[in-house]
Amino acid sequence: MASISRRLVLLSRRCPSRTPSAYAAPKYTAQWQARPLSSTPARRADENNPGPPKEAAIPSATPSDPIAEATDPVSTPKQGTAASALKQLAEDLKALDPEVIEDAIRKGREGISWTNDEMTKNMNEEDWIIDEDDPRKASLGFWSEGEPTLGKDEDYYGDDLTSLGHGELEQHRELREYARLIAWELPLLSQLARPFEPPTAETPFRFRYTSYLGESHPATNKVVVEFSANDLALSPTQRDKLIKLAGVRFNPDTEIIKMSCEAFDTQAQNKRFLGETITNLLNEAKDSRDTFADVPFDFRHHKPKFRPEFPKEWIMTEQRKKYLAEKREQMMLLEEEKANTSGLVDGKNIVANSMPAAIAQPEPVMVGGPRGRALR
Repeated sequence: MASISRRLVLLSRRCPSRTPSAYAAPKYTAQWQARPLSSTPARRADENNPGPPKEAAIPSATPSDPIAEATDPVSTPKQGTAASALKQLAEDLKALDPEVIEDAIRKGREGISWTNDEMTKNMNEEDWIIDEDDPRKASLGFWSEGEPTLGKDEDYYGDDLTSLGHGELEQHRELREYARLIAWELPLLSQLARPFEPPTAETPFRFRYTSYLGESHPATNKVVVEFSANDLALSPTQRDKLIKLAGVRFNPDTEIIKMSCEAFDTQAQNKRFLGETITNLLNEAKDSRDTFADVPFDFRHHKPKFRPEFPKEWIMTEQRKKYLAEKREQMMLLEEEKANTSGLVDGKNIVANSMPAAIAQPEPVMVGGPRGRALR
């Protein structure tokens, strides 16, 4: 809450305009008298050699000073003038429009400059309260974000790392985080390991899902189911009818029916749709009213892939290994015999003997005049 002296100072700014006095200052003043042209203090030539100290002039309260008029105990007329001015000001404040006060408060919060008249209109005590800074925030600093263990912010002297250096540090932190997970978290996963249990006859359907390690992808909604008609409790007639109903989804090589669905937004919805489709197929296959006995099997959709097999004759058996070892030994003996009896062909000797003897040629000698002149 503002003090009384401060309120008097604020109120005195409006008193002269409301209560004219004979001693009031002139209405219009020169601009150079109201505000100096420069903020630099004036300097004199005799500042280095000051003379004798002059007596300080005692400021005297001018008749136009409203504070002096209100505090002077001698001048009774002046007190009456100030009291009437304050009374008139109180009446004017009561007659103010609340919208004007709200507008002044809004301008103050937004930092819009006020005139003297607008300042005197807002006399709400709460608006004069100065919010002190939170000592907790000042002690912790801006970058601490409320963590008392981090302490105050350090002074910045422009010696920080570049953005590239911060990127390298972030990558190093990420690698260290995964190293900690490998060292401390991954060994704990062995406690959740369960032995493999092969599927039984009660679970003939095998569902397959797609995951991108937590990332959003359109293919994550797709669900694939595979099952064999032989694993279902069906008669041969019902089995043949189920294969004919499956159509192109049946693979005659593996005898597996494969279906997929990705029409819905979630995996649960797609899996439910596949389950309902399989149920409808089984109900139709078990319907004995029409067995599709007159419908032939059509496997034209299946294109078998040719996979070459390794010839059986090339398989390395013990007999073949023994045969190859004996053959290599015979070849080595034959080569050694040819080398001893000069029956082995030597390419170097053949090339040396077939070439004619080189004729000695005189060494060419350069003959010419001074540089830059051609011989004639």
